[in-house]
Amino acid sequence: MKPWLFILPALLIYLTVIFIPSMYTLYLSFFSWNGVAEHKDFVGLQNYAELLFHDSVFPRALKNNLLWMIGSLVLILGLGLVLALLLNKKMKGRTLFRGIFYFPYVLSGIVVATMWAWMYNPTQGFINKVLETVGLESWTHAWLAEPKTALYAVFAAALWHGVGQPLVLFLAGLSAIPQNPYEAAYIDGAKPYQTFWYITIPLLQETFVIVVATTMIASMKVYDIIYAMTGGGPAESTQVLSSLMYYQTFKYANIGLGSAISWFLVVIVMIVIVPYVYYTTKKSHL
Repeated sequence: MKPWLFILPALLIYLTVIFIPSMYTLYLSFFSWNGVAEHKDFVGLQNYAELLFHDSVFPRALKNNLLWMIGSLVLILGLGLVLALLLNKKMKGRTLFRGIFYFPYVLSGIVVATMWAWMYNPTQGFINKVLETVGLESWTHAWLAEPKTALYAVFAAALWHGVGQPLVLFLAGLSAIPQNPYEAAYIDGAKPYQTFWYITIPLLQETFVIVVATTMIASMKVYDIIYAMTGGGPAESTQVLSSLMYYQTFKYANIGLGSAISWFLVVIVMIVIVPYVYYTTKKSHL
């Protein structure tokens, strides 16, 4: 009985803040309701069918989420690992550089979005001004106003903002690796890429589980930076599931449809994350 008494406060908070609201959202996804009407109309799976077969924005939002996740795993995670390897070496100013690269991550997404929106300003923005200065006027764009470039422009801001998290986690993992394997490899004549592939990567496996899982979750629920920079536009080109859920729920008062989108997001995250964490943790304990 005592163990239950210890976990009871956390369990009550979890049930109140997460589980019960989630179940209520699932319940609402089977209804058509505007949020203020006294009665809700039961529609069964119609909201889910509407999203899958009739909504033209939902597939684009899902595609953007998947592109965002791939970009995050390749660029944000990859750049974080590269910076961690460089900043793990003994050199002058190492602590300063760690702080510089981590600093953007402590800023809120809205602050980052505002900064980068000004940098992308078509007439006074820093990026277009630099391109004009170096003689590349033909490369200047209204970066956030063109559907072909808007999503990538927002992702560049997210890359600058988010690289600090994997950087710190990889640094923690690297600092926990003992030096003995590296010394043995050096004596045996191993090249740097061999020590990286056969020593560093395997010994960072548990760190990779955490970093990859958190990166995938963050990429699937991305919202604030997109909402603040583009609002899902232009022409829905930067819409993602979280922003679409917000608009359907609060702007268009389609509570049932917005709830269905939220559960699509939950299911997709579970399909991606649970097998990955299960497989990697099971493999690490073999």
